[in-house]
Amino acid sequence: MLTTLLSGIFADKKEKAMRPDEQATGTKSLHDFKMKALVGDETIDLSQYKGKKVVLINVASKCGFTPQYADWQAFHEQYGKDVVVLGFPANNFGGQEPGAEDEIATFCQKNYGVTFQMFDKIDVVGKLQHPLYKWLSTEELNGWNDKAPTWNFCKYVVNEQGELTNFFASGVKPSDEEFKKAVGL
Repeated sequence: MLTTLLSGIFADKKEKAMRPDEQATGTKSLHDFKMKALVGDETIDLSQYKGKKVVLINVASKCGFTPQYADWQAFHEQYGKDVVVLGFPANNFGGQEPGAEDEIATFCQKNYGVTFQMFDKIDVVGKLQHPLYKWLSTEELNGWNDKAPTWNFCKYVVNEQGELTNFFASGVKPSDEEFKKAVGL
């Protein structure tokens, strides 16, 4: 735990990775996953995002990067028809997402007006890593990337075909030029 905490604190918060040109795709795609929504009992089939770019973000309510919720909500409001934002609460870094699902939903709505799709709290690293995040961070599964989240608010970009194309560390915001280029803005 201490090693994870220290590596997250000292990790490069602007780190980026991009799929090499003509790199083979993985054994799965984003469209193969189903996730439980943060509010209600709905299971969301991620294949509904075929034809759209998607940004997946591991989020936390008590983190120095938590104010990014406002940035991502604004991005969602401006570009949500073309680029889908998905939030995945996780308590893997510094215990910064300790709340239950209803507390997380209330916090996000009350403090940041979050309307982009949020999902149940999951593990994004470690022995209990959710299969979605295992796919995002395992080269053999996604075709090229081995970068797992190093802290809260890491971003993965997936193209219209459900293929992972980019990874961005916590400090990257939607206004950063490299991010905008990755999603075609």
